[in-house]
Amino acid sequence: MTNSTPVALVVDDDQAICHMLKAVLQKEGLEVVVAKDGLEGVETFRRQHADVVLLDIRMPRMNGLDALKAIVEIDRTAQIVLMTAFAEIGTAVQAMKDGAFDYVLKPFDLDEIRMLVRRILEIRAMRRDIASLRRELSERYGAEGILTNNPRMIEQRQTIAKVARSNATVLIQGESGTGKELVAAAIHYGSARAAHPFVKVNCAAIPEGLHESEFFGHEKGSFTGAASRHRGRFEQAEHGTLFLDEIGEISPGLQAKLLRVLQEHEFERVGGGTPIKADVRIVAATNRNLQEMVRDGTFRQDLYFRLNVVTLETIPLRDRPEDVRLLSEHFLERFCAENNFVIRGFDTSAMDCLLAWPWPGNVRELANAIEHAVVMCTTNVITVEDLPASITGASEGLADTGNLDATMRKGSLRELVNEFESQVIRNALTRNSGNRSHTAVELGISRRTLLYKLQEYGLASVSGDAEG
Repeated sequence: MTNSTPVALVVDDDQAICHMLKAVLQKEGLEVVVAKDGLEGVETFRRQHADVVLLDIRMPRMNGLDALKAIVEIDRTAQIVLMTAFAEIGTAVQAMKDGAFDYVLKPFDLDEIRMLVRRILEIRAMRRDIASLRRELSERYGAEGILTNNPRMIEQRQTIAKVARSNATVLIQGESGTGKELVAAAIHYGSARAAHPFVKVNCAAIPEGLHESEFFGHEKGSFTGAASRHRGRFEQAEHGTLFLDEIGEISPGLQAKLLRVLQEHEFERVGGGTPIKADVRIVAATNRNLQEMVRDGTFRQDLYFRLNVVTLETIPLRDRPEDVRLLSEHFLERFCAENNFVIRGFDTSAMDCLLAWPWPGNVRELANAIEHAVVMCTTNVITVEDLPASITGASEGLADTGNLDATMRKGSLRELVNEFESQVIRNALTRNSGNRSHTAVELGISRRTLLYKLQEYGLASVSGDAEG
């Protein structure tokens, strides 16, 4: 047998049943190990963690229920099917609450056994795929996956990796679009919780009145419209990480309940009275000043201190200009792949334009600008004309300002902007003796954009015949 062959453990004091099940399961492609009672079954499982355990309830030395508890203590993910008589159904149902996968009645239907075993193996295969995917996500979205050439960001990336290894609550602060969610993902996928869920909640997007249900879940019938039990985000994130984005937007009532979870590590569903343990790491993020909110009385000071165990401040893109080129090329590759386009890169004027813009919307704005350019591009390189108008306007604004008197006159904003832009181009043409190519280079725009502007403003005669 190869290591990839699934293993079944049959535990029963009836040798005839053991032989029958061994024959059936071997035909299903499983390696089968047999134990004659619960005690032997537990020791066998301890040595060789079987993929499937078929466990009789009534056995000498150690019964099936005690064996079930012992096996679950060894491996909480053990998949156990109980074999029981009709009179023991109530016991079997209770055993399912204690960790059994399912039960079958004696004398049992072999087709039912085959179906249960196949379902268990499918579930285990799916879990392995999920674990593999999460390992891949860890490599991709861990701290090393944060693209940067900026010294401060490289140092912060090392800090993120260090924080990830702990179980501390983390508060991420920074402007919108600076990658707070990316930092949260790096913390999760770089932690020991990486194989468990990373659950994201945008606190600002939850409708008023549903906050408590969204976070903690609710019982069936607990309020109008609660047609069934609902698992909240804390239950969904069990053993993993719960990322609370826009934490400054939650109501005072929810702040108190969140504080209780952080202090006592338990919560109750809406309409429920049984405390539920919460093994969840909290990573919160905000673009607001929580300290000011504490002073204003809109955010609880005790909750702020609970969240502020470790604070990370994201760095605006304008403070890391060396990353503009790196991220632009990254987004270009990504959006080309998504749209099945082939674009080699950026021409010099387009890149100069990207480097000149202050990016008030940070990395999110840059990503949107590159996606826009990819969609608009009709050649194999991104040019200035492909970029959003707001970005190209910034580049033109860096040119010679010429005569600013136009801004002192009355008129609509569009009229004044056009007049100012026309004067800038006119002055640049004069300095370059009407040479369009040299003028375009000075203004940081492409020659095609300059020709369009000359026609728009009736300046073709100013440039004469100097084509450069």
